[in-house]
Amino acid sequence: MSTTSLSIFDLRPGNTILDRFLLKGPLRENGIASTFEVEDAEGGATRELQVFPAGLFEDPDQASEFAGKLGPWTDVAEEALQRMHSVQALDDGTVLVLADLPEGQDLRALVEGQGRMDPGDVLALVTPILNGLNVIHGQGLVHGDIKPAAVFCSEAGGVGRLVDAGVTPAMWAAKHLGTRTALIGTPFYAPIEQFTGDSPDELSDLYNLATVMYELLTGVLPWSGTGYIEVFQSKMQETPPSMSLRAPDAEVPRALEEAVARGLFASRRERYPSAEAFLEGLSQAVAQG
Repeated sequence: MSTTSLSIFDLRPGNTILDRFLLKGPLRENGIASTFEVEDAEGGATRELQVFPAGLFEDPDQASEFAGKLGPWTDVAEEALQRMHSVQALDDGTVLVLADLPEGQDLRALVEGQGRMDPGDVLALVTPILNGLNVIHGQGLVHGDIKPAAVFCSEAGGVGRLVDAGVTPAMWAAKHLGTRTALIGTPFYAPIEQFTGDSPDELSDLYNLATVMYELLTGVLPWSGTGYIEVFQSKMQETPPSMSLRAPDAEVPRALEEAVARGLFASRRERYPSAEAFLEGLSQAVAQG
């Protein structure tokens, strides 16, 4: 553990922290951390630095445990996942994550600017992500909170890249929440079992991604409702609403709609059992036209 500390007053653009990172400006927020563009004095690369404040943790030991849970992600080198270079817990309980600066913009901004995407572009974007998920799931790693804000892309039809990987499961483990607790994740993208307290796992990653696909193809979310309870009740139906019902003017091949829908069934047993199976389902849908 480092012998340093960090305050909110240190996080000013133009300031250098830890005698290494020149803060160039804020990038994004994910609800529990602030992310900054930085120039790294070690090599001069421009990267992003994610700052998890000490107040997020009960004590520095819990912060160190959180950092330890994120540690394995520094060994992941998949095209579709943001490369994490280091994780550091400071003495005061602040945790710093240094990672590559993602290219382009997140899908939320992309869709708001361009509207829904063509089926071919959606498939081109998610296929590398599913391949990446297949690899990390085989290593026992889970992203935990896939949503448009966590997927960066330079353009429609480009390769998507996941950011913030492992943060939700690491927080779950560090806080010793056990196998069941209140929902940690994003309600619109989380499977129904997380509403009843299950921790995020490989199948929740696939459910998250299927929800993102539905939204990209139609321009709307499959689930209606504006609050926690309304969304939960909407997700209790066995299958998601048809895309033609939610977006009558969207032109989505029937086979592709059915392939995406299988990732969104209420019952875990009826969904894709793996990222590989999801890929196969999409491949079959493309073959059917």
